[in-house]
Amino acid sequence: MKHFAPSIAIDRLPDPVFAELAQRIGSVKAAGHDVITLGQGTPDQTTPVHILDALRQAIDDASNLQYPPFRGHDFLKQAVANFYESEFGVSIDPATEVAILLGSKAGIVALPQTIVNPGEGVIVPDPGYPDYLSGAALAGAYPITLPLLAENSFLPDYNLLDSLDVERARMLFLNYPSNPTGATATAEAFEQTVAFADAHDICVVHDLAYGGISFDGPTRSFLQTEGAKNVGIELFSLSKRFNMSGFRIAFAIGNPSVIASIETYQEHLYVSAFTPIQHAATVALSSDQTCVRELSALYETRRDALFGALNEIGWVGPVPGGSFFVWLPVPSGFTSQSFTDHLLDEAHVAVTPGHFFGTYGEGYVRISLIADVDRLVEAVKRIGTLQLFQTAVAE
Repeated sequence: MKHFAPSIAIDRLPDPVFAELAQRIGSVKAAGHDVITLGQGTPDQTTPVHILDALRQAIDDASNLQYPPFRGHDFLKQAVANFYESEFGVSIDPATEVAILLGSKAGIVALPQTIVNPGEGVIVPDPGYPDYLSGAALAGAYPITLPLLAENSFLPDYNLLDSLDVERARMLFLNYPSNPTGATATAEAFEQTVAFADAHDICVVHDLAYGGISFDGPTRSFLQTEGAKNVGIELFSLSKRFNMSGFRIAFAIGNPSVIASIETYQEHLYVSAFTPIQHAATVALSSDQTCVRELSALYETRRDALFGALNEIGWVGPVPGGSFFVWLPVPSGFTSQSFTDHLLDEAHVAVTPGHFFGTYGEGYVRISLIADVDRLVEAVKRIGTLQLFQTAVAE
């Protein structure tokens, strides 16, 4: 059988570390153990009924089963513009400032290929979502690490970047509320980002995947910042906000030149999202947002219960202001990977090691709030029996 070697672009892609972790968890489960899985990033709640009803009604209309327009339906783009006006007070032109994406992951991976040339730089947050690196790799771009440090509340400090790297940079990814740290952005952080990007002709891509899941006040949109549209775009996903992860629907919103490039790129790959899904997305954005507030409150209840249990065993870490992730330091004597393995093997609790999210993620693990309160508390009790945090308790 002939072997066809993968392309250089495929070889540049990061290793699929999450698949390996899933296999490890599967092995422990197969051995008969009750594993509390807190490593995944998939919502555990169901899609609200009014959104599902809209999908069903749209499917029943035969005219919706044909190819959609290449750039998506105008009614959905208008709904996005209306939503941004009502939710964030941001004025959006639906004709030139909205692109429909098949999930924000598709946009993240595609965007560097639309405006970044091979050899140019893409600044990625570290720790950060791994697919920022995937997009840079497929574009043949040079990845530039932006350290996110605990002492700066995991917010960007552009003084940490090398001046030569900054000159080379063409794109900057940010993500608040953050995966994996749970940090939320301040107005000042976004203002500094706009000034930095404007001074160096860098396109900002703010990934608002966890919009609406915020515990310390409303979610902040990057586009609320003066001058933000001049220097970049925002990616807005329905996956987490409305528990619509399987729908694969999201949007790029902002700078018209970037929107034009992503739409041109997508025309060569897809014929937009399935029309019934676009109808369901329109209803999600246009309807009362009580379901989103209730979902955020649910995650906040889980967060508070988790930290109540963590305090009892002496495991101290930053309390997240948003997203459904908790970012915790590993105890002395462990690496991120060895601690993850220890929890899985000895406590049958699955978490995600921090180094999966970059070099600066070493020394941490990520816990997801994608479990009922009882399971979260039970997971911490199991970890407590390992007696890894006795010193912290004594203090």
